[in-house]
Amino acid sequence: MSALPATSREWHLVRRPDGWPVPEDFALREVPVQAPAPGRVLVRNLYFSVDPYMRGRMNDAKSYVPPFELDQPMQGGAVGQVIASAAEGYAEGDYVLHFAGWREYASVPAEHLTKVDPDLAPLSAYLGVLGMTGLTAYSGLLRVAGFKEGDAVFVSGAAGAVGGQVGQIARIKGASRVIGSAGSAEKVKYLVDELGFDAAFNYKDGPVSDQLKAAAPDGIDVYFDNVGGEHLEAAISSANVHARFAICGFIAQYNSTEPPAAPRNLAQVIGKRLRIEGLLVQDHTDLQGQFVQEVSGWVREEKLKYRETLAAGVENGLNAFLGMLRGENTGKMIVDLTK
Repeated sequence: MSALPATSREWHLVRRPDGWPVPEDFALREVPVQAPAPGRVLVRNLYFSVDPYMRGRMNDAKSYVPPFELDQPMQGGAVGQVIASAAEGYAEGDYVLHFAGWREYASVPAEHLTKVDPDLAPLSAYLGVLGMTGLTAYSGLLRVAGFKEGDAVFVSGAAGAVGGQVGQIARIKGASRVIGSAGSAEKVKYLVDELGFDAAFNYKDGPVSDQLKAAAPDGIDVYFDNVGGEHLEAAISSANVHARFAICGFIAQYNSTEPPAAPRNLAQVIGKRLRIEGLLVQDHTDLQGQFVQEVSGWVREEKLKYRETLAAGVENGLNAFLGMLRGENTGKMIVDLTK
C-alpha cells in the first residue's frame, strides 16, 4: 500500500440556509485521513456531483431522504480511485462510484461502492449521462411519463443534465415534437442546434404559457418538469387530453420563502384527465442495466450528446453548487478534483 495522505478537505454544512444559500452557511474544513477499517475502502475522489435536490437536504424537514447533518461532510455522487482497501473484492487502483462526495478523500463501506469501467466511458460520465441524472431522465420519460412514439414532449430546464437527456431520448424514441425551455439565448441555441430539439425558448423573454403555445400549437402529450411554478401552469394549459406529467424537480421554488403563485389552473387536470406523478430515481434502479446498455450505445453512436460544466478543485465545490442553482451550467455540473 502506498503512503496515505495526511489530511483531506471536505465541505460541511454549518447552518441551515434561509432562502438562497450563502457562503456563510458552509465551511471547507481539513480533517485527518486514516487507513480504512475492516470492510471499508479509502477512495481518492476524482469528480463529485452537485445537484438541485441537495438544496432540499439542507433544510431540517422530513422528506424522502434525511437532511444533511450540521458540522458533518455533505453527501453526493462521486467517482474515485481506490488508494487503500480493507474489503474483499476491491483493490488499490480500482475505479468506483459512491455517495461520499463533497470531499477529496472518503472512507466508504464496500457495500456502498460500485465499480466503474474507465474504458467504457469517461469517469465523469458516471455522474451524468450514465449516472443518476441519466437514469432519472430515462426512467422518468419512459416509465413515469409513459412516453409513446408520436408524443409531443415539453421539457423545462432542458439545458440541464436531466432535461437535455430527456429531450434527446424522446427524439430518439420517435417523439412528434420536442420542446424545451432554458434561461439564455445561448442555451436555446444549444438545445436546437446541438441536441436536436424541434423548438426551444428563453423563459425570461416573456410569459412561459404564451411561448409554449407558440412552440407547441397542437399541444403537448408529455411534460417533464424540472422547474415547477409558472412552467407547470403553462404545461397544464397546453396539455392535451390524457397527457402525462413526470415531476422531477421544482427548482423555481427551492430557495423561496413564500408559497408559489402558480399553478393557478389545477382545475384543468380534471377535464383533461391529466396524470401527474412524482419521480424519485431510487424507485427505478431495476432499469439500471437496461439504461446503461441502451444509453451507452447511443453515446458511442453519437445519437445522444452531452455536455459537462466543470469546476476545478474542491475549494470551488460551493461555487459550483450555487452556480448550478442560478442556472450557470450547461449540462451536468461537476467538480473536478484531478487538476
